[in-house]
Amino acid sequence: MATSNTVKGPASYFPSIESKYGKPISHWMEVLQAAGPLKHMEYVALLKTEHGMGHGHANALVAVHLAASK
Repeated sequence: MATSNTVKGPASYFPSIESKYGKPISHWMEVLQAAGPLKHMEYVALLKTEHGMGHGHANALVAVHLAASK
């Protein structure tokens, strides 16, 4: 049986985020870290309003950020 190396979940958005916004994922993780402790949707709102990011891309970054900080 063949195995698939396809990235699933929020990280599957990462290539298109890097392409569309011109910054590596590490940059966005630093932005979220610098924002301090916020709720999920507060982080999403920050990325959308201050950085012009779409909801899906912002949500994916926030999900990974919050999972990593647990």
